[in-house]
Amino acid sequence: MATHIVQSPQWGEAKTKCGTPAVRVGTTQYTLHKMPYTGYFVANSPKVDPFEIDWPAIKKSAEEHSAVVVNFDIPNILTNANNARGAEELFKKYCVRAPRNTFAKSNVILDITKSEEELLANMHKKHRYNIGIAQRKGVSVKEGKNQEDFDLFFDLVKKTAERQKYFVRPKRYYQTIWNTLAPIGMTHLLIAQRQKMPLAAWMLFTYANVLYYPYGGSAEEHKNLQASTLIGWEAIKLGKRLGCQSFDMWGAADNPNDEHDPYHGFTTLKIRYGGKHVTYIDSYDLVINKPAYDLYNAAQNIRWKLLKALK
Repeated sequence: MATHIVQSPQWGEAKTKCGTPAVRVGTTQYTLHKMPYTGYFVANSPKVDPFEIDWPAIKKSAEEHSAVVVNFDIPNILTNANNARGAEELFKKYCVRAPRNTFAKSNVILDITKSEEELLANMHKKHRYNIGIAQRKGVSVKEGKNQEDFDLFFDLVKKTAERQKYFVRPKRYYQTIWNTLAPIGMTHLLIAQRQKMPLAAWMLFTYANVLYYPYGGSAEEHKNLQASTLIGWEAIKLGKRLGCQSFDMWGAADNPNDEHDPYHGFTTLKIRYGGKHVTYIDSYDLVINKPAYDLYNAAQNIRWKLLKALK
């Protein structure tokens, strides 16, 4: 698989500006996250390729930065890949299995090398129908270019998070990512609107011929206009124009047929574009300081229980 965008130097620059310094060890990148009330850090290295890790060097680097663990969150290896077994054996040699994941363990990936006609033909008929509805009802999609467009995007993201009760980062985080990556053509905003009323907005990334969709939001009003379905189709066409070969939709429910899963709705939306539901191998931790690592995990268990109780 292509190097994931979160392992790119450009992403590292953006994360450093956000307050989590990025450190590169060869081609492997991690970010440092302060453990409250201590002098220690947690090093987070998501979507890594384990075969590229210089294990002695990354351990030495983590020790030098007072990291208690390097968390390899959801490595970029599919469970059905030819190298999956070798990747698992490599992680087990140096690491312990991580107690939890941050990235989604499942995903939807769409091959966008096909023609637009083929992509539409492979799409679920409901999606083709809803795209037609949106177009007939006057919904249009524009590419955001300025601060006003960014503000519209964040407003929809925040309202969607409040409505669906999930965590959303502060505006400064998304603004920093936008300000850092948009000028070099790695970040793109799409806004669906009707009569200048914003209905949906997506922030997309491009890197190494892959289009990514990590962030988005939609208005509660006028859902019957199917703006979210149309914006996804326009995202696919944008990716094709930019020379991307695949569309990584960032995350999905582990079981796409489980209607009780809170991610069922957006998983269905993604799969209906014709994408393939995939699963990655487990997350692993390279433990540097065992006592501090155990303390960190105990604190995290309490934190997650509190968050679950507050939902």
